Amino acid sequence: MHALDWSALIGYFVLMLAIGWWSYRRVGDVADFFTAGGGMPWWLTGISHHMSGYSAVMFVAYAGVAYTDGVTVYFWGFASIGIGVAIGAWVFAGRWNRLRSRLGVASVLEYLATRYDVPTQQALAWSGSLLKIFDIGAKWFAIATLLNAFTGISYVWGIVLTGTVTLAYCTAGGLWADAMTDLGQFVIQAVAGIAMLWVVFDLLGGPSAIWTIWDRLPAGHLSPVTEDFTTVLLLVYVLVKTLEYNGGMWNLAHRYMAAPSTREAKRGALLSAGLYMVWPLVLMFPMFAAPLLVPGLEDPTTAYAEMTLTLLPAGLVGLVLAGFFSHTMAMVASDANAISAVITRDMIPAMVARARHWTEAEGLRAARITTLSFIVLTMVVATQAQNLGGVLTIVVSWVAALMGPISIPLLLGMLPQFRRCGPRAALVSWAGGLIAYGIVYYGLDATQTVTVATPILTSLVLYTGLGLLVPERSAETDRLIDLIGRDDAPVPTGDPARPA
Repeated sequence: MHALDWSALIGYFVLMLAIGWWSYRRVGDVADFFTAGGGMPWWLTGISHHMSGYSAVMFVAYAGVAYTDGVTVYFWGFASIGIGVAIGAWVFAGRWNRLRSRLGVASVLEYLATRYDVPTQQALAWSGSLLKIFDIGAKWFAIATLLNAFTGISYVWGIVLTGTVTLAYCTAGGLWADAMTDLGQFVIQAVAGIAMLWVVFDLLGGPSAIWTIWDRLPAGHLSPVTEDFTTVLLLVYVLVKTLEYNGGMWNLAHRYMAAPSTREAKRGALLSAGLYMVWPLVLMFPMFAAPLLVPGLEDPTTAYAEMTLTLLPAGLVGLVLAGFFSHTMAMVASDANAISAVITRDMIPAMVARARHWTEAEGLRAARITTLSFIVLTMVVATQAQNLGGVLTIVVSWVAALMGPISIPLLLGMLPQFRRCGPRAALVSWAGGLIAYGIVYYGLDATQTVTVATPILTSLVLYTGLGLLVPERSAETDRLIDLIGRDDAPVPTGDPARPA
């Protein structure tokens, strides 16, 4: 790393802290902290939703798949998300926004106490929060791996550095800080990504390389599917990502909730969907071309880092590294805010009666303490990643496979087609999906397609089947579903999102 690279990297961290301080002054209560007070414009909602959806894993694990298998990683890794978010723009975005604007909901699980019951809400809250601890820990470890490769900084200090900066701005500014840093990170990443693309084009003979390199790459690198990444896996990923990126990954639902209206929430979702379809191609073309530029790598996951160090001039290396940080810090800060909302609004009040009557100041203080504690815990997990048997690889499978059982009752419970599905269907589908995952992953040594597909399909069948065979429909459930289903629904007295 040249002095110019260090300057770019340090400047990035300073910018993040400055945004955190600016956002701190905009947070006056819990609604501001968790949902930006419903004042986030659609374009910022869309960019923040997009930036919070993937991390430095893209430049490590996904870069390795691009190096060995080609474009298939774009189709199941990003096109599936774009399709899923576009579906969500019409099905889920408006409903999440109405939960905030009509019922004052500030946590994605808050409405489940009424939609099902408190035990169901708590089961989803505890299992989802536990999963996220290890998921985020793996992401800290991924970015520390890149920082170690570029600078020689140890893994522990890399985790401490990135975690502390993220902790500072998201604890101070809540969702406003997350969204504004997402915007700054998007700009930085755009400059870094375009710089890398420009250099690769120059080495490969210009933009015409987009269609001329494929004959020089190994056979099959232009195929959307492979023996390992099958058509069935691609279709399952569309289902998984539709649920995951429209609320199953709790932090992204907060973007829809933060928009001023349902129309703005939908526009933001469509912007994010468009970015997922187009922007990853800009970032990933150098990864597709990597076998021509850095051939013979023993570890394909180092491909992007090798190209950065080999091809880019001083200054741009630090900018690209800042781009790596931008994804991970955006996702982690966003996750921390959502998990803090669940813990503060759903888990603590269920255990401590006094928390149900917190003042605004007490609630905001609890939110900041919870956010800080959660991030510190994930950093501790990250420092032990090497001792946990390869957390990164395991968690990539966990998130893809376990998000379905958590998402099915959370998201489908909003839709009128599933009115008959009550707490029994929700809990059985959640537990059945987790058990199915344990059997195929640990007991059968199944393929990746089976591992990802089995839990979500098991949960879907159990949820819909029990709703049909053993319906648990109630007037209160109908009232809640109708209320968030359309803008012209009458607003009743009381708060149907929370139990009395």
